[in-house]
Amino acid sequence: MPEPGVTPCSGQSLLLVLHDVAPHTWPDYQPFVEAVDALGEIPMTWLVVPDFHKQHPLASATGFRHMLDQRLRRGDELVLHGYYHVDDSPPPHSARDYFLRRVYTFEGEFCSLDRACALERLEAGMALFRRFDWPLTGFVAPAWLMSEGTRQALSTLSLQYTSDPRHFYRLPDFTPVAAPCLVWSARSAWRRGLSKVVCELQAARLQRAPVIRLGLHPVDMRHEFSRNYWMQTLQQLLRQGRTPLTKSAWLTDRQRR
Repeated sequence: MPEPGVTPCSGQSLLLVLHDVAPHTWPDYQPFVEAVDALGEIPMTWLVVPDFHKQHPLASATGFRHMLDQRLRRGDELVLHGYYHVDDSPPPHSARDYFLRRVYTFEGEFCSLDRACALERLEAGMALFRRFDWPLTGFVAPAWLMSEGTRQALSTLSLQYTSDPRHFYRLPDFTPVAAPCLVWSARSAWRRGLSKVVCELQAARLQRAPVIRLGLHPVDMRHEFSRNYWMQTLQQLLRQGRTPLTKSAWLTDRQRR
């Protein structure tokens, strides 16, 4: 039931998205996922990294893959999320690139790749999904950073969408679809405090938005403060009447309207 004084969000959705999913990060996520499952049928979108930091390949993680198989059977979605999730390109040569690749993040794997390199990694990730019989419609670049070469590569493939913090982009022509995302920077106490304030303000502005994405990261799960925020926010949006969907399900539903 909606909370007193809250207008039900008829026809509005929420998307619960787990970033950086890998054997290495599953212990961070597992208690939270189990708590979400206890709330009922809430589909999730898992952004899966094929070989996290070149140290945790899915090919050798049989038990973890079986868990993801089970999530698919529950109605969840798996999305390709980079390949290594680490920036292994040559050092940056401009102030902008230095900020993006050394200050903002060290994990912008697709930030500076040319078309050939981006295509090679995308095709390798897609092949891995096929090997495990996982349906695949979406790709999300680590840290949402995509070079022009990456965009060119995506336009040649069968993937249906990609995204950044504010939009989905239907492929191959990158048609934008507004889909705002709440996301935290949880690496330090002051970042967590600021993230909470910013997300609360953003959520208030988005009360009438057709969709709100909750973009969770493993580091969020390591701190009670941020972990509680995500659970409370999820429950609040559910009480307001928002329908939980996966990314691809929401895009399909929107296209039908």
